[in-house]
Amino acid sequence: MAPTLLLDLDGTLTDPAPGILAGVRTALTAMGRESPPDRDLLSVIGPPIRVSFRRLLGEDGDVEAGVRLYRAYVAERGLKEAAVYPGIFEALAELREAYAGRVFICTAKSQPFAEATADHFGLRPYLAGVYGAELGGRFEDKADLIAHMIPAEGIDPAHAVMVGDRSYDMIAARANGLTAIGALWGYGSEVELREAGAHALCAAPRDLPAALKA
Repeated sequence: MAPTLLLDLDGTLTDPAPGILAGVRTALTAMGRESPPDRDLLSVIGPPIRVSFRRLLGEDGDVEAGVRLYRAYVAERGLKEAAVYPGIFEALAELREAYAGRVFICTAKSQPFAEATADHFGLRPYLAGVYGAELGGRFEDKADLIAHMIPAEGIDPAHAVMVGDRSYDMIAARANGLTAIGALWGYGSEVELREAGAHALCAAPRDLPAALKA
């Protein structure tokens, strides 16, 4: 089987903080909840959105209402408030060639929003496909998503790499036998990524093609 590259989206290809944080604040305000400072909200970037709202709202909170309000904001404005990290397009051009086109987005973001993001920011030409969670929550666990992708795309885990900026990416990659590469330009720290089992770390998007050859 040909080698395959899986790329996280939020915090790896794009910096989504403005839109995600505004969406969470909007949802919390609409639910009559006080919104924490932005520095305390950054932890919502990476995990499935239901996990984040469960933590923010507590056991008695209406998580699904929070998700609906958040998605309404993101659909209207939030997606466009992200930005592609400098150097990503150059890296993707090299990686598309190196992996013979077998480059996929693999994200806990819901599938429709992941596809809309890829289209809006011009990422689609570099990709063989976009995989995200279902709106109802299936595949929010990235380990489950990768397990789904393996037969769907004929992926050989021994010749596949997952690149992401959070512990969830590293854990999911290892759970499926993939090489896990931590992206240090995102929202996970070096400590978080190493403790989650990263095989290697990459400092900047421009370094990614070289890091994947190592």
